[in-house]
Amino acid sequence: MSESNVISKSFKGWKIWLAIFLGVGVAGWMLIRGFKEVNYVKDHTSGTHIWVDGNQDGKINYKDPKEFQHVNSGGDYKIQKAQDLLNEIKWTKETIFWMLLAMVFVVGRDFFYMLRIRLLTHQFLSWKRSFFVIMMWEFASALSPGVISGSAVAMFILNREKIPLGKSTAIVLITTFMDNLFYILLIPLVFIFIDSQELFPSNMSSSGVATVFWTGYFVFLGIVLFFFTAIFIFPALPNRFFRIVSRIPLFKRWKKGMLQIGEDIELSARVFRKEPLVFWIKVFLSTAGSWTSRFLVINALLQAFINLGVIQHLLVLGKQLVLWLLMRVSPTPGGSGIAEYAFGELLADVGGSILLISILALLWRLMSYFPYLFIGAFLLPKWIKQTERNSKKD
Repeated sequence: MSESNVISKSFKGWKIWLAIFLGVGVAGWMLIRGFKEVNYVKDHTSGTHIWVDGNQDGKINYKDPKEFQHVNSGGDYKIQKAQDLLNEIKWTKETIFWMLLAMVFVVGRDFFYMLRIRLLTHQFLSWKRSFFVIMMWEFASALSPGVISGSAVAMFILNREKIPLGKSTAIVLITTFMDNLFYILLIPLVFIFIDSQELFPSNMSSSGVATVFWTGYFVFLGIVLFFFTAIFIFPALPNRFFRIVSRIPLFKRWKKGMLQIGEDIELSARVFRKEPLVFWIKVFLSTAGSWTSRFLVINALLQAFINLGVIQHLLVLGKQLVLWLLMRVSPTPGGSGIAEYAFGELLADVGGSILLISILALLWRLMSYFPYLFIGAFLLPKWIKQTERNSKKD
C-alpha cells in the first residue's frame, strides 16, 4: 500500500465523528449518572439521617443509602442534591491557576515530543516542521484504536517530510521503545509510595483489572526488550523479520518494498547505535518530560477542584498508569469512550462526587484529546499540499 493511501485511510472523516460521538456520549452518560447519584454529607444542625454502618465494615460510605437511616430529629447527615454539588464548584484564583497549569502541561507534552523528534532527526526537521509532524502524529493516534496507535502511520508521516522510509521506521521504533521504557520504569517507582491494592478501583472488578494491568505490563516489558535488542545488540533482527514475512504468500506482492525497508532499518539502527550516551539520555529525558506533562494534566485538573495531598497525587499518578494501559488495549479511536469511563471509575476513590469526577473527565478530554481532532483536521490539507509541493521541488 502506498504512503498516500495509508495516510488517506487513516484520516477518514467518519473516524473523527465516531471518536467525538463515543467520547461525548460516554461523558454525557456519566454526567446523567452523577446527577442521579445519592450522596450524604455531615450536617449537625439540620441532619435528616444517622449512620448505621449497614455493611458492618466500620467505615462510612457516603454514597451507599444502606449506610444511613432516616430519622425525624437528631440526625447528623443529610442527602446532598446534585444542585448542592454544583454550587460547591467555585471558580477561585486557585482554580484558575491550576486550570491554566493543566493547559501548560498539555503544551509541554507536545513541546517535548517536538524536541524528541528533532533529536532523532538530528535537527533535520525545523521547529515548524516538527510541529506539523507531531500534530499529524497525534491526529493519527486520536483516530486509531489504542492497540494500533498512531505509530503505524507515523513512519509514513515522517517519510512525507523527506526522511527515508527505513529511517522513519527506525525513528518510530525508537520512540515506541522510549515510551514503553518510561512506562515500565515508572511503575516500580510508584509502588514504592503506594500499595498495589489502592491502585485498582473498588467499584470495578479489581482482580480483573489487575490481571489486565500486569499482563499488559509484561507485554510492554517484552516489547522493550525486543526493541532494545533490535536497536543496540542485533540491528539485523528487523531485517531478518521482514525477510521471513516476505516469504509468506499473502505478503509476496510487497516483497521488494519490505526487503528494502528491512535493509534501511538495519542501516539506520547501525547508525543510531553509534550515537553517544548523552544523545540517548537527551532522547529519554524528552520522553520523560512529555509523559510527565501528560500525566500532570489530570493532577492539575483534580487539584483545581479537590484539595489533594502529596500521597494522593502519587495515588492519582499510579491510577493513571492503569488508565493509560486500558486506553492502549481499547478498540475504539484514541480510547474514546473507554478513557472517559475508566477515568471516572479509577478516580472515584480520590475524592469528590461522581458528578464532579464526571465533569473533570469531560474537561480532561476537551483539553488533551479533542483539540487534536480539530487541529489535525484543520492542518491536514495544508500539510499535504506543503509536502507535495516540497517533493515536486526535489
